[in-house]
Amino acid sequence: MIGRLSGILLEKNPPQLLVDCNGVGYEVNVPMSTFYNLPGLGEKVVLLTHLTVREDAHILFGFGTAEERNVFRQLVKITGVGARTALSILSGMSVADLVQAITLQEAGRLTKIPGIGKKTAERLLLELKGKLGADLGAAGGAINSDATSDILNALLALGYSDKEAMLALKHVPAGTGVSDGIKLALKALSKA
Repeated sequence: MIGRLSGILLEKNPPQLLVDCNGVGYEVNVPMSTFYNLPGLGEKVVLLTHLTVREDAHILFGFGTAEERNVFRQLVKITGVGARTALSILSGMSVADLVQAITLQEAGRLTKIPGIGKKTAERLLLELKGKLGADLGAAGGAINSDATSDILNALLALGYSDKEAMLALKHVPAGTGVSDGIKLALKALSKA
């Protein structure tokens, strides 16, 4: 119904904004990823939106990118995942990180988000598999292989952050075995 808002940013109270669109103030809930990229108060802002209609409220959610909005819409379709949980997921990790976690079937990365337990994480992995990141392989290298997943898990177990581990994986050629891949990734991390 309301797909886009363009107006003046009047208030910023995370996660809610007040946007003046020609004299009408819209309250919009946004994920923190969008919140951090907002202009200052009194400046023009453009948000892609999703309107949720409930029995007791009409709630408007805003997003800085079409990818965020599309992921939000996929998340709210899942049983047990409401709009607030979807907003929390998008606030806790970027769209790219979520797509990687889904592609690699890593429930552990999802359970780090407040409000996401093991069962919800497993449901997300099951429901979103194949729906998000179909072209991730082109963007992220050899992300789809089991060996890559094992290498990533080994690096995470050694105490490296998700970001460090993913950067190290870029130095591992496609088709590399697990043990050789771990060695190459560790070598790349030692140079960083």
